[in-house]
Order: sequence, then structure tokens, then C-alpha cells
Amino acid sequence: MASGEIDVKYVAQLARLSLTPEEEKKIGAQLGNILVYIEKLSELDVTNIEPTAHAVPLTNVTRADEVCPSLSHADALRNAPRQAGGLFIVPKIVE
Repeated sequence: MASGEIDVKYVAQLARLSLTPEEEKKIGAQLGNILVYIEKLSELDVTNIEPTAHAVPLTNVTRADEVCPSLSHADALRNAPRQAGGLFIVPKIVE
């Protein structure tokens, strides 16, 4: 797809952007350059390449889940400035 085929106004509308005519020309050219680069990538032979989500393997550095005792209901509410019916009372922040 050439840059002339890109409907920049439509793409800007989808992104909820209001562009000046100068910005439309500039972004149209930039999108065209991106598409030319993508076309270049499609020329690569990737038949023996395994699909990946990341360029390097990622592992989470988290501890294993372990069951352990939790606070009792009374202990959890001990320092609550306000409580009612076994629940925390907090100020209303949404109107």
C-alpha cells in the first residue's frame, strides 16, 4: 500500500485526533514509510524461524504461592479509624 492510498483523515478519526492539513501530509508520508519498511520485512525467509512473542525469553521473578495464616477479622479491623458491621468505613470519593 502506497502512502497515497492511506486515508489519513479516517485513521485520525479512529484515533480521535484533529489534524491540520500540514499534519495530515506529514503523517501520511510517515505512514507510507512505515508500510514500505513492512514490505521489506516480508521479503525475509522465515521458514525455519519459530514464532515468538518476545525477542528474548522472559521469566517472571515471583515467589511461589504458599498457603499461610492470615489476619483474624478482629486484627484486621483493630486500627480502622471507623468501622461498622465488621467493615471499614471510608470517605466517599466519587460523586
